[in-house]
Order: sequence, then structure tokens, then C-alpha cells
Amino acid sequence: MRRAAVVFSLSWTLTGCGGITLQDIVTPQPVPEDACLVVGFLGGRDHWDDADKGVRKLALSLRKPDYRVFAETFENQRRKVAESFVVAASPARLVVYGQSFGGAAVPKFARTLDALGVPILLTIQIDSVGRDDALVPRNVAYAVNLYQSDGWFIRGEQPIRAVDPDATTILGNWRFRYNEPPGSEISLEDVPIWKRLFRIPHARMDRDAAVWRTVERLIRAACGRENLRRVAEVLGS
Repeated sequence: MRRAAVVFSLSWTLTGCGGITLQDIVTPQPVPEDACLVVGFLGGRDHWDDADKGVRKLALSLRKPDYRVFAETFENQRRKVAESFVVAASPARLVVYGQSFGGAAVPKFARTLDALGVPILLTIQIDSVGRDDALVPRNVAYAVNLYQSDGWFIRGEQPIRAVDPDATTILGNWRFRYNEPPGSEISLEDVPIWKRLFRIPHARMDRDAAVWRTVERLIRAACGRENLRRVAEVLGS
């Protein structure tokens, strides 16, 4: 259980409602043969197309239809829409990632797909906050966890573990630090104070270019059929 999840209740009441629908999705369904589909979940009450958030920024940069790489993002509360989309898309390779409550949505979404017999090549949790987010189901081939432990109340889940170590390889549980430079120097001047309340390290991690470079490298490696173990060894060294 994520002991600090209650701290987010304030932000949930202050942000907007609504959410993504299947009509908002631009990826073809089904996707072209041998395509790589990337699904991202945003944190808190962040809107699915909020281009200021790391999850959405990365998805937009990943989209390469000519190279059969497709990426879509969803609110973490809209997992049912994401499920319908993935089933209709029927991708040859699937990568799922998320930040904050979106990170916690990743293993939950994976468990739903496991029940449907849908395999996932790679999952990535970024400062995962929520409940039941530590165990990675057996339909996931590789999983990575990026987290921080510097927050007073909000700290990312760690470590993540495989339900079946023979089926799932945990590539790493990697800690990022925000109580010392360079992490402590990441600016939050344009972030509303209520979004920083009790969670400065958590907010800095979402703004950390090093975090998103790591996530992007892993996703591109998965979509490009690189050796994920070797890529993770380099990134984690």
C-alpha cells in the first residue's frame, strides 16, 4: 500500500473532470503488422493530452508511424478505455509506462491484460504512487522501476517484484535523488503551489530530463528489438 496516496486528494479536487475516449485516439486499430504500440498513463488528475507532463511529452516524441511505432496516453482512471484500445489494436509488441498514479496503473493494467491473454514486452513505472503496484504479473516479459525516496510523504514504490521470476525479468529498481544537485536544482517555479505541496521531490522527478531520457531509451530499445538486458546494464551502471 502506498502510505502517501491520501496526500493527492487535494489535487484531485482542484483539477478538471472528463477524460479520453476511443474517438480521441489517432492510432489505427488494428495497428499495422509487426507494429510496436506504446501506452502511457498520466498521474493524478492530469489530462490525457497535457503536453506539459513527461508522459505525454515522451509519447509525442516516440510516434513514428513510418517505423511502425505508435504511442497513446491515457488518464490513470481511464484504464478501461486503454484496455478496449489495446485489444482492438492487437499489437505485436506492447510497452506500457506511467508516472505517479499512472505508474501504479501500469501493473493493474498489466493484470487486466494478463486475464485477457495479452502479453506485454516491457513495463516502466516512474515514481509509482498507489496501491497494489509492487507486483508485476507474469504476462510482462521485462519491467523497470524508477523512483525517489527523498519526499517527506510521497515516495515511489520500491522494489517492484515479479509474480513469476521465470516469466518476468526485473531489469532494475533505480533510485533518482532530489535532495542534492543536480536533482535539487530542477526548477518548479511554474508549478502551482498546491501541486508542490508535500511533494517537491515527486514533482522534480516528473521534470527530470535524465528520467525521461532513461525511459525513452528503454522504450526505443524495446520497439527496436534491442537486447533489453544489455541496455539496462548500461543505463543502471
